[in-house]
Amino acid sequence: MLSYLLRRCATAILLVFVVASLSLVLARLAPGDYATASLGVGARPEAVAAARARYGLDRPVASQYREWIGRALRFDFGRSFAYDRPVRELIAERAGNTALLALVALVLASGLGLPLGVITGARRGGALSATIRTASVALLSMPPLLTSLLLVFIAARTGWLPIGGMRSLGPAGGGVLDLAVHMVVPVLAIALPMAAFLERLQSQAMADVVTQPFVVAALARGVPRARAIWRHAFAVALKPVAAMYGVIVGTVLSGSFAVEIVTAWPGLGRLMLDALRARDVYLVAGCAATGAVMLAVGTLAADVASATLDPRVRE
Repeated sequence: MLSYLLRRCATAILLVFVVASLSLVLARLAPGDYATASLGVGARPEAVAAARARYGLDRPVASQYREWIGRALRFDFGRSFAYDRPVRELIAERAGNTALLALVALVLASGLGLPLGVITGARRGGALSATIRTASVALLSMPPLLTSLLLVFIAARTGWLPIGGMRSLGPAGGGVLDLAVHMVVPVLAIALPMAAFLERLQSQAMADVVTQPFVVAALARGVPRARAIWRHAFAVALKPVAAMYGVIVGTVLSGSFAVEIVTAWPGLGRLMLDALRARDVYLVAGCAATGAVMLAVGTLAADVASATLDPRVRE
């Protein structure tokens, strides 16, 4: 198990390095830079040249990349041009918001999708199973961006929930309840399509397991059907689902970026969009690296869970 974890950790570190490096280089090679974006198209050439020299944008890309790699190894990811603050501080503030949103959405999606998948997989017929399958297919056909727009529209029309932001303005904006109310729309926008995906995956896995000889034998010995399904078949049917959790974590991150922009949630998604608009290359690389770290951690956790459920995976 230790050698398996070491191999997966090495792969995760390589993923973060490649994503961060490509983000910095591509942002630097793209037409324009922070000097031209901040000063505007009508700025004098002397002012643009002075700004480029001040921010180090007049140096070759290779030289800038080597310097950034040397600092990144010491966990110094440079200074944001637009915010005039260390990238590490900005990332720490926003990554926590994104992680909170993604974690709550993942827990909610798992709590909804897995039990519903067991129900539809164990009972292929019936009105309840048909209703759940229809709802799952409908939610799977809607991307998180469209789901978030629909939920924002419903919240705006009904007035039941806030349509954007993380906290309310004024004295009421500092409590846990206020934060929970603001999380409803973005969490549902991420969790509902993911719950539908988990339901479909768990349903297929459960349908395959309930026909296995050990389940049939348990039922023949007089074991109650509910006990045979939830205690014996469910544990076996979780293996293919656990193997897909790495992909699910990636879906959470990519979906949360779009949802954050629609719902004005102050997370990595909005920070990344602002950095791309401003051509803030160090902040772009920092956001991309943080997203890669979250993806790598989620994938590693999924690999560990899969290896725990099925020791053959370690080979």
